[in-house]
Amino acid sequence: MWILPLVGYAGILFGFGFLTLAIASGLYYLSELVEEHTVFAKKLLSRLIYSIIIIQIFLTLVDRFPTFLSLLSIGSHAVYAGNLRRFPIVRLNDPVFLLSCVLVILNHFLWFHHFSTPPLPSSSRNRTTNRYDDTDIPSFAEIASFFGICVWLVPFAMFVSLSAGENVLPSMGSEYATGESSRTSGMTAKLGVDGDQRGKRSAKGLVKAAIDGTFQWIGESGEALGLWRGDKRRF
Repeated sequence: MWILPLVGYAGILFGFGFLTLAIASGLYYLSELVEEHTVFAKKLLSRLIYSIIIIQIFLTLVDRFPTFLSLLSIGSHAVYAGNLRRFPIVRLNDPVFLLSCVLVILNHFLWFHHFSTPPLPSSSRNRTTNRYDDTDIPSFAEIASFFGICVWLVPFAMFVSLSAGENVLPSMGSEYATGESSRTSGMTAKLGVDGDQRGKRSAKGLVKAAIDGTFQWIGESGEALGLWRGDKRRF
């Protein structure tokens, strides 16, 4: 067969493209919701962090999860909570934000190594304590749920919620994101309608900025390659 495999490959490409657009649209919509309900989003993230810390403590005490990794996960979520100080504004060069990015990757690899390490053979059970009993080896669904809730959920939610600091409406705390003084922000706020129109750039979420930047790059690349012209490359 020659044609059917080609049809299958084309279906895979189309399916991957539609799935990518669906995920991007969902993230974009979530970012819009967070911008409209900032106070509720901050409370939700705070309670989510506390809940995951409690879950991690119970996993350590009841299911005998490794103490070091559990303490690392709890400390990581405490660092994640530090990003809520000026929510939803974040500076990309903030040490707390940079440390959070490092801890996300570190937690992922350490927990992946923990669950991918095979249990000790039964013959050595008398000499050392096995990590899991034969009946307590976690299933794929349990491992995936642990990663989704205790490792990835809070960083992903913050990535959707936090806003880049270069497009901030001048207001209280905006000098943290833009580096401008509060006096300059106050003068900008008094410029009137014209100044308000020039300075009225609401904080753009990281997800929205990434998606808009991607579509803008695609549009500019298409124009450079001659695939479309001017206004025809709108997405």
